[in-house]
Amino acid sequence: MITRDEIRELAAFQADETKGACALSFYFQPDPPQDRSHRNQAIVAKDVVKEALKSPAAQGKNGPVHADLDRVLEVAANLRGPRGKAVFACSAQNFWREYDLPPRLGSTHVYLQSRFQLKPLAALLGAQPALSVVVVDRQRARFFDLRLDDLREGSSIVHLLSRGSASDGYKGYDAGHAERRIADEAAQHFKAVAERLRADQEKGVWERLIVGCLDTNWADFEHHLHPYIKQRLIGRFSADVASVSNEEIREHADSVLRKWIGERGSTKLGQALDNARANGRGVSGLRRVLQGLEAGEVQSLFLSENYSAHAVECSNCGHLDAHMVPECVACGRATRELTDVCDAIIPLAIRRDIELFYLKNQPELDKAGNIAALLRFRSDQTSTGKFMAAS
Repeated sequence: MITRDEIRELAAFQADETKGACALSFYFQPDPPQDRSHRNQAIVAKDVVKEALKSPAAQGKNGPVHADLDRVLEVAANLRGPRGKAVFACSAQNFWREYDLPPRLGSTHVYLQSRFQLKPLAALLGAQPALSVVVVDRQRARFFDLRLDDLREGSSIVHLLSRGSASDGYKGYDAGHAERRIADEAAQHFKAVAERLRADQEKGVWERLIVGCLDTNWADFEHHLHPYIKQRLIGRFSADVASVSNEEIREHADSVLRKWIGERGSTKLGQALDNARANGRGVSGLRRVLQGLEAGEVQSLFLSENYSAHAVECSNCGHLDAHMVPECVACGRATRELTDVCDAIIPLAIRRDIELFYLKNQPELDKAGNIAALLRFRSDQTSTGKFMAAS
């Protein structure tokens, strides 16, 4: 499982091109296997790497790049199963990272650039928060962390309810007393689970929550959740702790998460475009988004699914410009062309913890140039640059 700190490390990496260094990114997207051996997957991956070995970046005296590709070729030859794979390498700077990923990477590809190619990874991660999943009933609670499709179980809480008496007693009095006692014990159990969630959230263990429980238990459990925890709840699903499998939990939680991200992205995009039209805390179009990124204004970034655009980047100060100018308007040094501005935007967004949404079927975003941003503040509208949180 790739962590947020590891993603930031990848985003911060820059190959020293003055010394011939190159950042290699390899993504493996498995296809449905033609046979149980998965041999065809390895063949496709090896062919992609062999083609990269013929590229100009791997030719001549660039030994480190050739060595990295040879090593990736060894990885490709042993790829099996339904999982995706990503490798990021630069032997010239002693860098090698491998990650298993969900099989939603688009295609198998090798990139040789000055930065690691993070677009497939960003599209996969999207706006995913650190997510906690709790499956609970009146006696038990199981706690999980979900990152991408990797579900990891933590410690559980088990509260064994008291047994009722052998007899209901006079006119059923003992039975009624036992029922109230069991209800009180269940309430104490729900309270303990809610307190565990609150403590973990305050420690930064998770950012958003999904709950799995039977409908008959939901009202009783929800009653004990702190209002702040309820604000972090993104959805729930029906499940019986005693019988639900880990795979079923993962599938249910993934479905809830995808729905929430889609709805959240659409809602926040609407806010950004409305604000852009009102000259408020929203902008659209590449030029204005680049200005917002450079000024540190951007809170959430919205891109159409296959967005790509040309731009230039200053080789000295890193200034990005939507106009194809040969010299940087900020420092006067030479610029270099970027065939895809996302190669620079995405690492910047990751380093600054900007919420990133890749959106499908959004006509309003298409009309706005396929790129928009919701801003924390607008520096051109306040003399103090005072922080103003976006909703």
